[in-house]
Amino acid sequence: MKYLIKHAQIINENKIEYKDIIIKDGLIQKIDTDISDINSILIDASNQFVIPGIIDDQVHFREPGLTHKANIYTESKAAIAGGITSFMEQPNTKPAALTKELLEEKYAIAAQTSLANYTFFMGVSNDNYDAVMKTNPRNVGAIKIFMGSSTGNMLVDNSSVLEKIFANSAMTIVTHCEDEQTILDNTEDYKRLFGENIPMNYHPIIRNDEACYISSKLATDLAKKHNSRLHIFHISTAKELALFKNDIPLKDKRITAEVCVHHLYFDESDYASLGSKIKCNPAIKYESDKNALLEALLDNRLDVIATDHAPHTLEEKNNPYLKAPSGLPLVQHSLQLMLDFYHQGKISLEKIVEKMCHAPAICFNVENRGFLREGYHADIAIVDINAPYTIRAENILYKCGWSPLEGKTLKGKVTHTFVNGHLVFENGLFNESQKGQRLLFNH
Repeated sequence: MKYLIKHAQIINENKIEYKDIIIKDGLIQKIDTDISDINSILIDASNQFVIPGIIDDQVHFREPGLTHKANIYTESKAAIAGGITSFMEQPNTKPAALTKELLEEKYAIAAQTSLANYTFFMGVSNDNYDAVMKTNPRNVGAIKIFMGSSTGNMLVDNSSVLEKIFANSAMTIVTHCEDEQTILDNTEDYKRLFGENIPMNYHPIIRNDEACYISSKLATDLAKKHNSRLHIFHISTAKELALFKNDIPLKDKRITAEVCVHHLYFDESDYASLGSKIKCNPAIKYESDKNALLEALLDNRLDVIATDHAPHTLEEKNNPYLKAPSGLPLVQHSLQLMLDFYHQGKISLEKIVEKMCHAPAICFNVENRGFLREGYHADIAIVDINAPYTIRAENILYKCGWSPLEGKTLKGKVTHTFVNGHLVFENGLFNESQKGQRLLFNH
């Protein structure tokens, strides 16, 4: 199919311009003013904005092994509806992706079912160093280290293993940073006080800023010592921001950091109404942290906006504190949350695109994606930034069927999503005849 997008305002590379786009053979063929082409399918994007497809660098789609919560098909579909055209999925599935063979099984599933483009990270444990070192940086986005509490056997707390990985990995290292011992000690303190029924609003006290800082400091110290390429996921505290710099261009940074939409949007006051629905690791913390994170995003100490999409069933979530799992579903609505900040005057449209589209592509060296450029893959979202959209159970596409945002009306919605030039989503309808592609990386 050949498409012509007309009359759009294109948000790309820190500019907003009226331009037309020709899409052909899966690629952006031409970007110019006043293009005419009678052989193209016309899409009139008057009063709308066109952005590069969002790249979400941290999701948990739960397949294999946890598919009662989610799977690659359902969550990629929800992502597409939210303008996310590429995702980077984490290794803590069942079994965990700790060998090349297990990792490739996930790629095989995605090739058959994912509507979005995909990569899957290689997991690190205390005892799979040799397998990690054999990972191919051309077609695997990164290696993932849980430097803090995790599921299964994915907690890496062996200092010699960490030292070897940081010293010898040629790949990008991504980390979840929370200090396990601090969390365990705090948990025991509050179990003595409350027994098994710890109030949910103690989550940011148990998984506190000290736990985050200790672990993030360890990761950045190791990266500086060995000149490793480090990307720290979901920074959640003001205290950690001192570890990151904004005085060099993103492409030259060896240490980068991500912030998630829920850490920008929620704070401790929301536990009273949402409880376990916003329980996640690292915890949603305080208003002062939330405000500091946004400031650091705007001044480029924080580089990427992502979701850490991590669905659970409501039955699982509706448990007491110690049994309720951590994580919340977000891929369908992350752009809408950021547009909500735009309408409040807190962030520009150009900065949203920079942090959700361009920056992930730069941080991970994604090949020919993340920008609207001639010759790049035609991963594109068309957005009506002023259309009101109320999040309801009936329009939630997550397999888990719920969102902590239910009942909220946000201004802005995605009307069209192209993946590799295929119009997969148009005004609420899906064309699933073409699947996404495996992401490739230039190192």
